[in-house]
Parts: sequence; structure tokens; C-alpha cells
Amino acid sequence: MTDTTPTRIAIVSAGLGDPSTTTMLATRLGEATQRALADVGRTATVDAVELRPLAHDVATNLVTRVAPPALEEAVRRVTTADAIVAVTPVFTMSYSGLFKSFIDGIAERELAGIPTLLGATGGTVRHSMVVDTALRPLFAYLGAVVAPTGVFAATEDWGQDSALQTRIDRAGRELARLVTQMPRAPKADPFDADSDDFEDFASLLGR
Repeated sequence: MTDTTPTRIAIVSAGLGDPSTTTMLATRLGEATQRALADVGRTATVDAVELRPLAHDVATNLVTRVAPPALEEAVRRVTTADAIVAVTPVFTMSYSGLFKSFIDGIAERELAGIPTLLGATGGTVRHSMVVDTALRPLFAYLGAVVAPTGVFAATEDWGQDSALQTRIDRAGRELARLVTQMPRAPKADPFDADSDDFEDFASLLGR
């Protein structure tokens, strides 16, 4: 990627509501990263990947191991991004089932080397450790390069006097720094039959 090529940030949100605080946090983290990249002369675009409309496709993929076209396209947009912002609501001190099921549909090591910023939302600060106890180990296993600061937003954090924006800005700067320090080589498309990473239907059935 040359200096004139915009950095593409995939914003993955597993928010279930409409509107959704999970999506709000994901959007603000993406915007903070854009601003931080602009400060060092880099143009960035954000590509929002909402998981809620893909819930049925995600379930189908789990059962059949064949990704419907819309899910296939969403996975491609995430795995070929220059950076990822991934945000999930918290359920029982962990990421949501929809979020994990989407991640499970991504081939192993497809996220390797991608600068990634993690976030989570929940009702109270009791869940604030989820970013470090659940999300960070998951993305470390997948080989993503995770920004040091993860952002958790409780319901009370959305007030006017909240320090949430300060945390968002810090995390955005960290992701931008990773992007500028780790230029990423183009990857093969795992859904391309001519790609070395392509898995045929017969091999998928054997899983």
C-alpha cells in the first residue's frame, strides 16, 4: 500500500439493538482512528460491517459450513482490511454468540497481522474486564496485532461528563500508530478457487 492509498478500517459491530450503543462505540472508535491517521498525513475510510442483518447467514454457515454470499462478502471486507475495529455487547462476562459465531466463520490466520482495536458495551462497569479476559485472548490466538487500549462503555459512560471520549481518542491513536508501523502485504482471497487458501466443499464437509 502506497502513502496515497487510503487506509481501510473495517468496523465490526455485533450490536443487536437499533439504535445500538455497540454500534455507536464502534463508529466513534473508527472516527477516532481516522482523525489520528489524518494527523500524520494518512487518509482513511471506514467500512461498517453490521452483524445483526447477517445473523441468519452466520447460523447457516455454522451448520452447513457454506457461507451465503452476503456473509462471504462481509468476511472478505474484514480479512482484507488494513485495520479492524471489533465491538461486541457483553453477555455473561463474555462476547456475544453472534460475534463469536461470525469470528468462527473466518478461516484460521486470516486475521493474522491485522492491527485491531477491541471494544465492548455492557450495562455496568462490572463487565469492564471482558475486553481483556475474553476478547484479547481470542484475537491473540487468531494472530491479530491488538492495540494496547481496549474500550469498554457502560450505560453510565454515555453521559455528558463521561471520560469515554478520552479513552476512545487514546485507543484510536494507538490503532493508527500500529497501522503506520505495520504496512500490510496484499492477501489472497480465500473464496477464490485459484487461491492457495481456497478450501473446496469436500474438505469443508470433513470438518
